[in-house]
Amino acid sequence: MLRIRESLLSGWLAYKRLTGLSFPRRFPIVQFPNLPLIVAFLAGAASTHIDGGAHSYVVSLSYLAMTIWAYEELVHGVNWFRHLLGLTYAILMVVRVAHALHP
Repeated sequence: MLRIRESLLSGWLAYKRLTGLSFPRRFPIVQFPNLPLIVAFLAGAASTHIDGGAHSYVVSLSYLAMTIWAYEELVHGVNWFRHLLGLTYAILMVVRVAHALHP
């Protein structure tokens, strides 16, 4: 049990180091994806392979994760560019959901 905890802790610390990577260092424009963005990408990719009612749920998960990511960037972004990126994606997600509701 102790080895599992150590492995989980080691994996979590490695993930946190990766999410701390950014380029350029002084004014981060590109960052390693955080958890909501990873979930959005995975759900979006999975939605292309799923049909029927499950497709709607997976697309909804992708939209929700992307909205959470956009909110986080808008409110907690590291610079004005990341705030603007969050605002842009928040607006884009509102438009995409409105379009999905009214085909």
